[in-house]
Amino acid sequence: MKIEFITANGDSVLAEAQPGDSLLRVAQAAGLPLEGTCEGQMACSTCHVVVAPEWFGRLAEASEEEEDMLDLAAGVARTSRLSCQIDLTAEMDGLTVRIPAESHDMRRF
Repeated sequence: MKIEFITANGDSVLAEAQPGDSLLRVAQAAGLPLEGTCEGQMACSTCHVVVAPEWFGRLAEASEEEEDMLDLAAGVARTSRLSCQIDLTAEMDGLTVRIPAESHDMRRF
């Protein structure tokens, strides 16, 4: 299945994914700048993405803890989510998300 990431400069990157993958791991495997330093434990908001509006309602609802972490993220939009909390299913083939300009990947420094 394919996941589309829109980078901060507007480029489209298609990444291969399998059901059960986390969106964060797919982004990192594609070399995209999502840090995810807390390894999915929701102790940070460094893997924040903005989900395309047509896909947002199809995702499982964010937990209260995730919503609290999004309060700390830069560039938050109405359809923001933490990519570490999105486990992909076959129905998500074609999911489109945008990586906010404020994102960066400290693993590269």
